[in-house]
Amino acid sequence: MLDIHLYGKLRRYAKDTRASAQSVLRLDPRSDETVRSVLRRIGIDPEAVCHVFLNGTIAFTRNSMAPWLRYQETYGEGLDTPVGAGDRVGLFARDMALLVV
Repeated sequence: MLDIHLYGKLRRYAKDTRASAQSVLRLDPRSDETVRSVLRRIGIDPEAVCHVFLNGTIAFTRNSMAPWLRYQETYGEGLDTPVGAGDRVGLFARDMALLVV
C-alpha cells in the first residue's frame, strides 16, 4: 500500500473529511508510480500542492527560501519522484505553507 496524507485544503480529497479524521488515502501502487501520477489519480491539481514529503523527508517545496535552505529549487522535478509500496507521501496545500529547517 501507498499512504497519502493530506493536509490543509487537500483534506477534501480524503474519504473522511471530518476535522478529527486523519485524512489518509491508501492506494495500491502502480508500476512506475510517481508523485505526479498519484496526484492525477486522486484528482489534485499540482498547483494546489505547496510541499511534498516522502517518508518523513521533504521531497520538494514551493517555498521561496528553498535555495538558501538547499531544498530542491524546481518544483516540477519533484513531481516525477518515484513512489511505491510502503511509502508515505505527505501533501500540503498552499494554505499550509511552512518553513522546514
